[in-house]
This record gives sequence, structure tokens and C-alpha cells, in this order.
Amino acid sequence: MLYSAFILGLLGSLHCVGMCGPIAFMLPVDRSNSFKKVSQIGIYHIGRLLAYSLIGLVFGLVGKSLNLFGVQQQLSIAIGIIMIVVVLMPYKTFAKYNLSKPLNKVVSKVKSNLGQALKKKTSDTFLTIGFLNGFLPCGLVYMAVFGAVATGSLLQGSFYMILFGLGTIPLMTSAIYLGKFLNQTIKQRIQKAIPVFVVIIGVLFILRGLGLGIPYISPAPVVEMATSAIDCH
Repeated sequence: MLYSAFILGLLGSLHCVGMCGPIAFMLPVDRSNSFKKVSQIGIYHIGRLLAYSLIGLVFGLVGKSLNLFGVQQQLSIAIGIIMIVVVLMPYKTFAKYNLSKPLNKVVSKVKSNLGQALKKKTSDTFLTIGFLNGFLPCGLVYMAVFGAVATGSLLQGSFYMILFGLGTIPLMTSAIYLGKFLNQTIKQRIQKAIPVFVVIIGVLFILRGLGLGIPYISPAPVVEMATSAIDCH
């Protein structure tokens, strides 16, 4: 399932450009030196990946804690259902309940620090901007977080988020260099493809939780496999 993180990041990076593009456009890169510009952009992306890896560790721990109660399969099914429901549910419903309201103070603090970092041009500026950028609220990041929880592991949760971040790099980097280079038609097509892919990931998580014995897609539960091995002897 880890590969789904990279594809989610790759397809969803257009959304990332829309949300984080203004920050990327404002990066105080050295435009007179190509090598320095590339290295600064690279450091910015490293900062984002560090933030995503930490988020993955935290939510991977949540998944691992739930697994201790023997609900790994149920968790995978629940995560898949949540992904599908979130995509299919009208945006107005989320706006009505404003589920992110408790995080507003934290987000405001991140934005404030981000604004201060954008004014500097020190060597650590780009790492700081990227790191803070990774903690800004984003619907695609939430979807990746669900995936990190479903891994049920600290390391796999962290790796899941890193792969998601790596998937966003190509388009985000292109945006920094070329600005708004995609025409509206292409943007609309990609935007329509994102929910479809999220639903596919949700279905895959449900199938994995069902343990139907399908290799790589819905492997049989470890307990069941061990029991079968004992019976064979």
C-alpha cells in the first residue's frame, strides 16, 4: 500500500500548488546563481519531507496503538470507508462544522513564523520555510495521514508520508521555476482525477482489511496464515 502514497502526492500535487504555490513563488531564492537556486529549492523540499515524516511518525504511532487492541483489519476497513466518505461528502458539510477550528491557533502561529522566515535569506531559511509549510492544513495531507494511521507502524507511517511528499516534488518544483504553467483544462482534469484516486485507495484499504487472501491487495491475516501452517504439520 505504500506505493499509493507516492501516487496520491503526484496526482494531488496540483492541489498542493494551489494551496502552497504562493509560498513557493515567494521563496527568496538566489535567481542569479542557478546552482544556488537548485540547492535552496532542494533544502525547501527537505524541510517539507521532515515535517511529513514527523507527522507520519505520530499518526503511525496512533495506528500502532490501535493495533495493540487487535483491530488492525478493522482499522484498515474504517480508514478506507472514511476516505471514501470524505471525498463523496459535499464541501459545505465540512465548512458547516468547521472541524479544523481547534487547530486555528496552531495554524495561525505556523503562518506567522512562516511569514517571518520568508523575509530572511539565511542558510537555514529554506529548511524552516519547508518545515513550517509541511504543517499547514491541507485536504490531501489529511488523506495521506489516514494512510499513515492504517499502516499501523511508526516507521511505515513515517515512510508513507515521506513518499507522499516525494510525489509532490516534481510539480511543486516546476511551479517554482515556471509559475502558473498549466492551462485551466488540464487543471480541471487533474482535479477531477484526485477524488477518483482517493476512492480507489479507500477501496484498497477496505480490501486489505477484509483479508481475502489476494496477494499484495488483500493478504490473509497473519494469524490465519500461521494457523494454516500448523494444520499442515
